[in-house]
Amino acid sequence: MKRRLLITSGLPYANGPIHLGHMVEAVQTDVFARAMRMRGHEALYMCADDTHGTPIELRAHELGVRPEDLIAEAAASHKADFAGFGIDFANYYTTHSEENRELSNAFFSRMKAGGYIHERTVKQLYSEELERFLPDRFVKGTCPKCGATEQYGDVCESCKARYDAVDLVDARCVLDGNVPVVRESAHLFVSLSDFSEFLREYCLSESIGESIRGFVLSWIDEGLQDWNISRDKPYFGFEIPGYKDKYFYVWMDAPIGYMASTCDWCKRNGRTLESYWKDAGTEIWHFIGKDIIYFHCLFWPAMLKAAGYNLPHRIHTHGFLTVNGKKMSKSRGTFILAADYLKHLPADYLRFYIASKLSTGVEDIDLNIEDFYFKTRSGLIDNLANLHNRSFSFAESKLGGELGELGSEGGSRS
Repeated sequence: MKRRLLITSGLPYANGPIHLGHMVEAVQTDVFARAMRMRGHEALYMCADDTHGTPIELRAHELGVRPEDLIAEAAASHKADFAGFGIDFANYYTTHSEENRELSNAFFSRMKAGGYIHERTVKQLYSEELERFLPDRFVKGTCPKCGATEQYGDVCESCKARYDAVDLVDARCVLDGNVPVVRESAHLFVSLSDFSEFLREYCLSESIGESIRGFVLSWIDEGLQDWNISRDKPYFGFEIPGYKDKYFYVWMDAPIGYMASTCDWCKRNGRTLESYWKDAGTEIWHFIGKDIIYFHCLFWPAMLKAAGYNLPHRIHTHGFLTVNGKKMSKSRGTFILAADYLKHLPADYLRFYIASKLSTGVEDIDLNIEDFYFKTRSGLIDNLANLHNRSFSFAESKLGGELGELGSEGGSRS
């Protein structure tokens, strides 16, 4: 039976170039999509640049350009890098689009109508020197749960706990090192706990892989916290309709970018968004890194449920890319950009190596340079050379050195 699959990978952030860590996910997704098409299924690979948030605005300010100019430059660079590695997107779009704005507004309207959104005043960290509220990623301190240092104001990279930035111990602004103060601001929240039973049932389905199911269930068991979907100005993103100086948090409109990319493709190909995101005959497949499990396995399914769209058929999660057993690092010279790799070696070597390392788990994938050399040589080059040699020898000895085209039914025309 022919299947219809809409396949996505995590959206690269538009504040920097593509590196080999991004390429692990893109190659994995591309291999899967190609395999599905080879089996006769319809498999569309949709992706986009993730373009909103304060880091984009501040990076543009540092460079003296408009945020729109920054993300346009990033889009051109990202598309070139992915093309260099043979990533075959059906569509590569942007979250800074009119389609994404309209869809984000529609999601918000439906969630609000469903009674899932409420407003309340919260305490936030504020920089008196910069005269602005500080987003989570602009604050670092000690995790209030496990005591790990140098953690951002939203999620601990060590114990994976979520918390509010005001709960950080010894918090400081990462921009200037100053100690922020606490001020109050009104914000909009999604009552994620209203979806607890639905999310538990969804988590226990085959849509969530066994390797991450325990993590997601533990978060549900601990009690889901309300999700703040608004940010104060200045913020590069979509203004929330009906709320002055409030903008959608980037993680509100980022996953909707999957749908906006689909919508853009549908407009140019005579199809409809509903035929993919509301039709029960379509399978939505997400390929993501383990650092964004919370957003894709809790926030995103809840949003889709509230708005009446298809839930992901499968969320496949992979580990990080390490180089010679260690985290990629600029200081160690192991933070490798995709464009730099392509200056020295063919993309197919790394595509083959990545594909050989991938599994259904979330273990980190190590790019061991010595192993890369020997695996590529013995597993790819030598085997291809041997296949060619055997094929030519067979053609010479059995077919008199003559080749013909295969017919539509597999028979030779020669």
